[in-house]
Amino acid sequence: MRKQSAVVSIALWTLLSLVTLAPIYWLFVVSAKSRVDLFGSPSFLLKSFFPDNYVNTLTDPSFQKYMLNSIIIATSNAVLVTLLGFLATYALSRFKLVGKENVFFWTITNRMAPPAVFLLPLFLIYTQVVAIGDWRLYDTRIGLILLYCVFNLPFAVWTLRSIIDAIPIELDEAATIDGASTFQLLTRVIFPLARPGLAVTMILTWIFAWNEYLLAATLTSVQARTITTLLAEYVSVTGTNWGQLAATAMLTIVPALVILGVVQRHIVAGLTFGAVKG
Repeated sequence: MRKQSAVVSIALWTLLSLVTLAPIYWLFVVSAKSRVDLFGSPSFLLKSFFPDNYVNTLTDPSFQKYMLNSIIIATSNAVLVTLLGFLATYALSRFKLVGKENVFFWTITNRMAPPAVFLLPLFLIYTQVVAIGDWRLYDTRIGLILLYCVFNLPFAVWTLRSIIDAIPIELDEAATIDGASTFQLLTRVIFPLARPGLAVTMILTWIFAWNEYLLAATLTSVQARTITTLLAEYVSVTGTNWGQLAATAMLTIVPALVILGVVQRHIVAGLTFGAVKG
């Protein structure tokens, strides 16, 4: 009976994996075909590899520029959000603040509304309200980094809240009695214990910023466009360059897959940290 259950479980997980990976495989097949093969008879199997789509994409100055923008914006956002979320969550967890539960709930509600709701006011703020001389937040890396922090910080606070709460407050008291300052307490006691949660928070916020399209497409034009916005440029009134579009999409997926593969164990540890007390 146990062997039958194991076989059924393996079969179900294998089927789920195939269903999940099938779109990625089909995307790769499209990216490896020439224009003639794409519009010929459809085939799920890849019979030959057409490298020009990848060569043209990798040598495209727009791809190189947008990829660099995405790396800088996503990484900066992840670091800033994790740091601010760590400090905010520690304050909500340890200090007796008036109405802190209401503040926590209000923070989470900012994540409930879809970003499209804020597009018009954000566009007006970025293009007209926030301006220092000729400098504006519109079409700048710092503009997107700050904006992604607004949307990702509630997620960081929500993720880290249970992790900080799971750390015994007695450790804070013991460190304080031993003469540790607040900075030493955070860096030498709380930070090492909360490292799994901080890692998963940084990873997930990095992925959120990396995959975001709507805000990047609306609030940038030339200088700060990200790699996800490049995909739309392959669609024009004269047609769609499916091969290069698929190649760009595959190259966009690679960094996220590499990061997830390397830090997968940290994600599991971070998500389960503090789940059980006692």
